[in-house]
Amino acid sequence: MNASKLLGTAARFLLGGALAAHPFLASAESHWRDRHATETVRFATFNASLNRSAPGELIADLNSGDNAQIQAVAEIIQRTQPDVLLINEFDYDAAGEAARLFQQNYLSISQNGAAPAIYPYVYSAPSNTGVASGFDLNNDGVVGETGFELANDAFGFGVFEGQYGMLLLSKYPIQEQRTRTFQHFLWRDMPNALLPDNPDTDAPADWFSPEELDVVRLSSKSHWDAPINIRGRRIHALVSHPTPPVFDGPEDRNGTRNHDEIRFWADYISGRRVSRYIVDDEGRRGGLGDRESFVIMGDENADPFDGDATQNPMAQLLEHPRVNVKHTPLSAGSADAAFRQGEANALQIGNRAQDTGDFNDANPGNLRTDYVLPSSDLMIVNSGVFWPSADDDLYRLVGEGGAVSSDHRLVWVDIRLR
Repeated sequence: MNASKLLGTAARFLLGGALAAHPFLASAESHWRDRHATETVRFATFNASLNRSAPGELIADLNSGDNAQIQAVAEIIQRTQPDVLLINEFDYDAAGEAARLFQQNYLSISQNGAAPAIYPYVYSAPSNTGVASGFDLNNDGVVGETGFELANDAFGFGVFEGQYGMLLLSKYPIQEQRTRTFQHFLWRDMPNALLPDNPDTDAPADWFSPEELDVVRLSSKSHWDAPINIRGRRIHALVSHPTPPVFDGPEDRNGTRNHDEIRFWADYISGRRVSRYIVDDEGRRGGLGDRESFVIMGDENADPFDGDATQNPMAQLLEHPRVNVKHTPLSAGSADAAFRQGEANALQIGNRAQDTGDFNDANPGNLRTDYVLPSSDLMIVNSGVFWPSADDDLYRLVGEGGAVSSDHRLVWVDIRLR
């Protein structure tokens, strides 16, 4: 048996025969018709790496209409045709110009014969990234004002305000008047918060000074609860992008923050007694009602089996009684990549077919970091990860790592409204 056939056999073994279920192997148009004929709705999340190194650079690339990376991102979206799509790492601008140009110059234009993806409803809001805190939050003796010094002391890592922001696109009306944001919620106000500890002192959880705790925000970008009216049914898109649990020191300030950013949604959906501490940016208190439907989406930067996450934060959602985990999105390409790339991938214990990010082969290897998690009252009828195997024509849209489009893959789940 040659190497390519061996890899294909291994991928099919990990997928358990689910290869035929992946819609990017057929036309997006036919699957869109099939979904609407059976009253299913596709929710998706995609860390599309549409961030740039300076303000205005993303708008310039979007305005050109011929940026190769953005064209690849747009084609991936066109070939999967999500009805509701969260894009992580989309630089925020208050005027919404970037979102408008992305739709006008890329999504609305067929990429290599794929059907355009039209999103009449758009939501975006400010991000904590690049917002100066005025404090030395990384304890290096300097209060950062520009560049990476600013990024490390900002409320969320970013060299300018809005870098690595979020964008929510929908084919159904987003109820903006009902949308809640939690950009300013303070980390200290979470009961039993996993605050970072200074290892050089005997006091617990003292990495931040009392004055810093008065301003340090929980969310590294923001948390949004955006209700969407889908054929008369309200479904809450609960979206966020927790900080990676790395790029820190023994105090584990990023690992602990990642844990509690994920915990936020677990508490938010857990009923009044658990969620009553939560206050949104308008001063409204409490979490989501017990009878409300939701889909949690985002790049959570945490794998339930592998990687560097602190205290397995994804277990808080994957084992939550209100979360439907009956289908785990899979792909042939992730299994194929893990076998081809080896190194850290060979030592992992998680199912490689569930990976959603193609990261450094030496460390941490490929991981499952991106999630679409519906509430238990929503029926999952299909799911997948847009990660074609190396012998697939559409592999040109992903390549190795993030060189073509992004180092993350689009993850989707089809739900039936029942």
